[in-house]
Amino acid sequence: MDSVEKTIRKLKRDSMLSENNIVEETAVDWRGRPCKPDKHGGMSAAAFVLGLQAFEMMAIAAVGNNLITYVFNEMHFPLSKSANIVTNFIGTVFLLSLFGGFLSDSYLGSFWTMLIFGFVELSGFILLSIQAHLPQLRPPPCNMLSNQGSKNINCEEAKGYKALIFYVALYLVALGSGCLKPNIISHGADQFNNKKSKKLSTFFNVAYFAFCTGELVALTVLVWVQTHSGMDVGFGVSAAAMAVGLFSLVSGTSVYRNKPPRGSIFTPVAQVFVAAITKRKQICPSNTEMLHGNQINIARNRVLATTPNARSLLHTEKFRFLDKACIKVQDGTNESPWRLCTVTQVEQVKIIISVVPIFACTIIFNTILAQLQTFSVQQGSTMNTKITKKFQIPPASLQAIPYILLIFVVPLYETVFVPIARRITGKDSGISPLQRVGIGLFVATFSMVAAALVEKKRRTSALHSNQILSIFWIAPQFLVFGLSEMFTAVGLIEFFYKQSVEGMQSFLTAMTYCSYSFGFYLSSLLVSLVNKITSSGDDQGWLSENDINKDKLDYFYWLLAALSLINFFNYLFWSRWYSSNPSLSHNSPTTTTASAGTTTATPHESHREEDLEMQSYILSNCSKQNLGADDSTIS
Repeated sequence: MDSVEKTIRKLKRDSMLSENNIVEETAVDWRGRPCKPDKHGGMSAAAFVLGLQAFEMMAIAAVGNNLITYVFNEMHFPLSKSANIVTNFIGTVFLLSLFGGFLSDSYLGSFWTMLIFGFVELSGFILLSIQAHLPQLRPPPCNMLSNQGSKNINCEEAKGYKALIFYVALYLVALGSGCLKPNIISHGADQFNNKKSKKLSTFFNVAYFAFCTGELVALTVLVWVQTHSGMDVGFGVSAAAMAVGLFSLVSGTSVYRNKPPRGSIFTPVAQVFVAAITKRKQICPSNTEMLHGNQINIARNRVLATTPNARSLLHTEKFRFLDKACIKVQDGTNESPWRLCTVTQVEQVKIIISVVPIFACTIIFNTILAQLQTFSVQQGSTMNTKITKKFQIPPASLQAIPYILLIFVVPLYETVFVPIARRITGKDSGISPLQRVGIGLFVATFSMVAAALVEKKRRTSALHSNQILSIFWIAPQFLVFGLSEMFTAVGLIEFFYKQSVEGMQSFLTAMTYCSYSFGFYLSSLLVSLVNKITSSGDDQGWLSENDINKDKLDYFYWLLAALSLINFFNYLFWSRWYSSNPSLSHNSPTTTTASAGTTTATPHESHREEDLEMQSYILSNCSKQNLGADDSTIS
């Protein structure tokens, strides 16, 4: 034990010396010169980025959330195909966030990535507006609903150059928006020094408010404009909103703190897999200190990993086959990075692999979200939309309900739920991010249960009683989903944020958007599979008709409810299996967004926790690797 205590004291001294050698990551202005603290960055600079956040969200949400109406009524695509076009479009937007994060980290930086692809998105809005305005670029006018009995033989579907223009415009918007999303928040956060945790937390709060504001304006004002003034005017307003957002971004050019491109994470990840496969026949050493890049003692890595610019990660026992990438050859030759990697490189790959099951469990959740933006809108279009004799609510505006709910519920969550949960669990945030995600996944199931029950009643009333229900009957499915989104969406962002290390923040943030992407793609796949499986002979499938009264949409909702419940139990398994790298257990100071439960630990509190954790970690490794016997080597 004396040797162990001597080792601990030695490691603490080495850790204190190491912290003094850490250099803060540099930031430059638009001319490439070092930033001045009194001139660059801060909330005043971030405000320009938040302007882009609000107006870009306003523009894209107005198009995406009411797109199915335009595709079905103006381009004359069948209902199921229209739903797939919308879900594929939204899925592509989120999938392209990976591409945007890659370009930003590797070549362009966040500012230039946003500027270039902001104009790409603007050009897509303009082209959509032109096509919606010029009759010669669209199929001849036709009432799709009046021709349902004749299978729409009189309604010409958009084909040839008309369809080409539509898809080019739509996916210009998808490319631009997708590449913007992972960079807006990161560029805004770059305006703050990492040590100013309170100001950074305030930024995330304001950014979330900007997001909700953009969504609400889009789903109320802009959707109303589309419904009453035409889709050409609606697309034009989206283009104008995007232009205002870009003007806001450019206006802050002279005061931004810009982080130079640091290189992509994909190359180090590829190196780990190539090296591990190349050395697949090697045997991992029982003493992990023999692995390349693990020569620095365990506790020194532990303290370095708690600093903002740290690169070192502790070795973990998961996915041991990847450790073979760190085995040195014994002939003394220098090996290339594609044959020999550091422990930190390998641990970064382990983190990515470990979060994939958690990420995958949120895909069904976003498949449910896809229904609220497609079939639920079509439900509303067949219901009584009148609020007064002169005012009708657009069906797409019902999607604003979750965001209205979030604006009021999130403060209640912070001021009421978190303090109560904190007293029960002893955790600063009340519940952990993984627990928060799990609650949201469970609640989302009841959104589809409510949707199925209401759709059954709506179709029965329309077919047998010749009654049209009020559109507010479908409000509960939006309300329940809004509550689940507060837990799942924000909890997932908090989880990825806490598991990220330097150089991985953009990539893991993009993974949250990819969950949306895969959810919408899965929705398209499910619609096609359900139609194929449930159709036989002359009988059409559950979703094969353009008449929602003839479809079996409630059956589809029940299917999604069952899948959601199964997914919840699957998530319980993987959340219990997951364990984070010990280097990521505590960050000093610890900061998360207020919407996810803001906690800030003082440096003294963090150091006390680190000391206890460091000692316990060393003692456990002493028993595993006979560290006491090798004390002379460490000293």
